[in-house]
Amino acid sequence: MPMIAHDRAIQPLGRRAHMRARHRTAACTTTTVGSAVRVRLVACVACVAMLALALIPGMRPFSVAAMAAAPPIILVFTRTTGYRHASIPAAVATVRALGRRDGFAVVATEDPRAFTDAVLHRFRAVAFLFTTGTVLNAGQRGALERFVRHGGGWLGVHSASDTAYTWPFYGRLVGAYFRRHPAIQPATVDVIDRRNPATAPLPAVWWRVDEWYDFRSNPRGRVHVLATVDERSYRGGGMGVDHPIAWCHENLGGRTFYTAMGHTIAAYHEPLFLAHLRGALDYVLGRGLACR
Repeated sequence: MPMIAHDRAIQPLGRRAHMRARHRTAACTTTTVGSAVRVRLVACVACVAMLALALIPGMRPFSVAAMAAAPPIILVFTRTTGYRHASIPAAVATVRALGRRDGFAVVATEDPRAFTDAVLHRFRAVAFLFTTGTVLNAGQRGALERFVRHGGGWLGVHSASDTAYTWPFYGRLVGAYFRRHPAIQPATVDVIDRRNPATAPLPAVWWRVDEWYDFRSNPRGRVHVLATVDERSYRGGGMGVDHPIAWCHENLGGRTFYTAMGHTIAAYHEPLFLAHLRGALDYVLGRGLACR
């Protein structure tokens, strides 16, 4: 298996990796092991060939537009400097499984050094999956902002809203910051717009168990709200009659989606939540209708 040293953003693929790419199809996944990021190539020859070319020194980075015809690749970022959710491994495994099913490649990492212009240009979208706290430095923040402003997609799941409180661009990207939550319990979600791929498979009234976030401000007016949680259906909500829980927007250049749901490990075995996550991935990867 080719290795990328943890202290380098990229290295060229070896000759054997190029030869294997001719005979394999695959998705791209990574896991951090000690001081190294291990890259495993499995599923689609186009993805492998594109990555091989991109990793050759001196090759011009791929733009989002140039990659439009190729199988998309998503960077899944799970770094935490605050609370760490036990559901992260299940969530990453689920995204990988959806990638194998739906024809997109997945690179999962906790290494913030992935956030450079040269690396991000190889991806169609970035997912902040359960991030918390300060996860990027100033240079890495700039790379993510340029990526989004040039059309890259961004997906935030659950505690992505408990991240980067002092970064104004991120506040606009995620839509609202986490404030508090009551105990995990069942509640009713009202799906108010089913035109988005993330809400199209859902019932209009969706009963499920989760950790229901309150936010520091109501994002409505800054984002397009797709679903709300009914505070009459559970105890401890603090936002009142209008409590957005999932939304999208395209205010910053790329497609942006946030869902506050997904706290529990059980969520990643729940068919309707999986359909919600699958649709969110499709949306930020450029599939389906624009956010309206």
